[in-house]
Amino acid sequence: MPKLKRDEREERATDFVESLDRGLRLLQCFGTTAGPTTLSDLARAAELPRATARRMLFTLQRGGFVIGDGKLFSLTPHVLTLAASYLRSNQLVAVLQPVLDRIATAAQEISSLAVLDGDEVVFIARGSPARVFSGGLEIGYRLPAFCTSVGRAMLGQFDDAELTARLKMMKREPLTPQTVTDPRALLARIAADRAQGYSLVDREAEPHFRSISVPVRRYDGVIVAAINMGAHIDRVPAQELVDRFLPLLREGAGSVRSLLL
Repeated sequence: MPKLKRDEREERATDFVESLDRGLRLLQCFGTTAGPTTLSDLARAAELPRATARRMLFTLQRGGFVIGDGKLFSLTPHVLTLAASYLRSNQLVAVLQPVLDRIATAAQEISSLAVLDGDEVVFIARGSPARVFSGGLEIGYRLPAFCTSVGRAMLGQFDDAELTARLKMMKREPLTPQTVTDPRALLARIAADRAQGYSLVDREAEPHFRSISVPVRRYDGVIVAAINMGAHIDRVPAQELVDRFLPLLREGAGSVRSLLL
């Protein structure tokens, strides 16, 4: 990486708006518990002085993002406009939503689209078969990348040296008794998934759920997302994921490669 000149470093430093950063951090602290949150708890979670957090909250309240009585605060539905702006402007969602719907209809199972965000995966779109009710991971849901099929499919984009370093730095807490946490074992599994072009994870992220994923590549071959399908272990055997779901996922991912810039 080229070194920045002194004036460039100073310009980068002055471009940083600390108050905006604090306000965004404060927004992210909501939702750790259900219901309204106290000013003190929010200040502590955001690592901000109580007086600073109070000013931030009143500013967010004036903008319509927060509602409160001075002691207890809650987010308002206006916060969803931030997520909606992301979803409307995201090319992946626009291009892949019809694919997810087509796959879900063909398999009569939920299909999902996820992207890598640091050490986690975030689900940003889903397709559901025509049912009165359908469960599954909601948009915005996060999971650790190391123990999910979408995560391993995307982690395969890194070479072994970089992947080894990333795995060692990750927080690898088991989510189920089947969760693999050893970095050497994870490296071997992700490398094998990279070679076969898909990842199948059985009960590592959720106790009674298995899923299969393929990477989504843009026009130049770079992995930018992953699409998956999954089911309860009592309803769909692991081999059925490979035999029935994998061809649908591969066809869907391949069909959009030339459309993603």
